[in-house]
Amino acid sequence: MEIIGHQKQRDFLKRAVKKGIFSHAYLFSGREKLGKSKIALEIVSQLLEADLEKKQHPDLMIIEPQEGEIRISQIRDLISWLSLKPYYGSFKAAIIDSAHSMNGEAQTALLKTLEEPKGKTLLILISENSEHLFPAILSRVQTVKFYPVKKEEIKKYLKSQNISEKKAEEIIKISLGRPGVAVEYASDPKKLESFEERIKELNKISHSALSFRFQYAKNLSENLQELKETKEIKEILDIWTSHLRNVLLEKNLVSKEKNQEYSTLKLKKILKLIQSTRLLILTTNASPRLALETLMLEL
Repeated sequence: MEIIGHQKQRDFLKRAVKKGIFSHAYLFSGREKLGKSKIALEIVSQLLEADLEKKQHPDLMIIEPQEGEIRISQIRDLISWLSLKPYYGSFKAAIIDSAHSMNGEAQTALLKTLEEPKGKTLLILISENSEHLFPAILSRVQTVKFYPVKKEEIKKYLKSQNISEKKAEEIIKISLGRPGVAVEYASDPKKLESFEERIKELNKISHSALSFRFQYAKNLSENLQELKETKEIKEILDIWTSHLRNVLLEKNLVSKEKNQEYSTLKLKKILKLIQSTRLLILTTNASPRLALETLMLEL
């Protein structure tokens, strides 16, 4: 289980576990694909003195969203499980991935456990949108923030994978400091091709009539309903975000077709809207088509 970057956070957590002075509950907060889940497993591995490469251990429970949310039934199962004695050793640990996807009932149920932790337990919440957690939950966990990893650290990893200098630079630019993204693009050559296709698609949309944009939103939302999954739309919005953030960092977006510069203010507005659209589609019951049509008006 290779982890790229975040040495300061890892050292802090390892020392806490080694000395037995760790909090009963942590919130790992930061953008998606920074490596938060891997670090959570690393710390739990140390606590349980076990190899968790396969994420399986009788004293570990991992909770993930089901159909876009974490339900109260999952938290109730967790509470019941925590009340039992550890199978091995003295500790039990639980990881709640995408904790922000807990619905209101689930958060309320979890709050009671945070207020009155049972036995020797370690609970790690992982979230890229911690603002969606109840303030009462935030006040009862110790937050560890994770930030984008330095370019040099990601480049070092890519070199170790025998990635060419040119391709490494492309991947570093796309990843925006997120090791998980860099690993995905390094291991799958087709992803770079897909990235370029999605950017061409974005450029076409931005220079097309509103009727074409709305048809695109309609087709994408219909595919989403048919597949009953959000993988494709998530990938598209993430690629658009990555590309436009790079453009914003360079402070220069020039349309090759119209030779027109887009303002920094316009870029920021589009990026904010892409993120809110992504959040609406992935974490609520909002209409994907309506959310996408709203985005199409700004592109």
